[in-house]
Amino acid sequence: MSTEPVSVRVGGHRLRVSNLDKVLYPASGFTKGEVIDYYSRIAPVLLPHLKNRPLTLKRYPHGVESEFFYAKNVPAGAPSWVRTVKLPSPGSSKGREQVEYLLADEMATLAWTANLAALELHAPMWRLDGRRKPAPPDLMVFDLDPGAPATIVECCRVAELIRQALDADGLCALPKTSGSKGLQLYVPLRPERPWKEVHQYARRLAEQLEREYPALVVSNMKKALRGGKVLVDWSQNNAAKTTVAVYSLRARERPTVSTPISWRELESCRRPDDLVFLAGDVLERVKQEGDLFAPALRPERALAA
Repeated sequence: MSTEPVSVRVGGHRLRVSNLDKVLYPASGFTKGEVIDYYSRIAPVLLPHLKNRPLTLKRYPHGVESEFFYAKNVPAGAPSWVRTVKLPSPGSSKGREQVEYLLADEMATLAWTANLAALELHAPMWRLDGRRKPAPPDLMVFDLDPGAPATIVECCRVAELIRQALDADGLCALPKTSGSKGLQLYVPLRPERPWKEVHQYARRLAEQLEREYPALVVSNMKKALRGGKVLVDWSQNNAAKTTVAVYSLRARERPTVSTPISWRELESCRRPDDLVFLAGDVLERVKQEGDLFAPALRPERALAA
């Protein structure tokens, strides 16, 4: 294995990368070099979704079968060109008054985090405003988590129900796989409504679906209630919460990706494997279809009152 650092130029910046042959996904032999390559190549469609969103990194220094940790504070040794922002951290478990978050707005930043084995990128549902302060949410999210024996197939059926409810309120939804077991729906919003209103709307819709489809949907977070059902997790609509970013790798057995899908694909899903996409698959999908999540960058409808 080559462990010697290599100096490369990425997007106008000089970057030192190392251990490129180190296998981070043992079951498939996917290496750190391939992780860096994926994030560098997906950057043109990923970066607009990350712009001005403080990131939390999920790092796997020794691969997906070993220990991991979340990194909110920008990792030590960050290059001078990496953008960061300091934000208050009330109630921090580590007693911090502030956290210096990473902002990914360049391909080189993604390559640098990938070199740190930051396989997963997690982002909030809000962006920084012009004063570098948290703005109101510009996205609402429904995180659909299946309880065995339910799978992503059942998540798709629930997503169709949520879409119908949103349509009735004049809202659109964009589906993506979680890259793990479930599915997520993002609803683009104009950042005008307060968190409380968005949170209450999401919770109300989830509880309504649970009442109407009790054999399929659960809105309570207790794991004991999830068997054979789909949890519609509305609680992610909170300024302190993050969700795995679109196009992020996941630390699964294989290098799966949180992938935008079309409603046609969602409606035709009949087997869990129908909606499993690896890094190479996603790069090819983007090449052929562009960014299916692009509408999230142009919210044209506000949350109904």
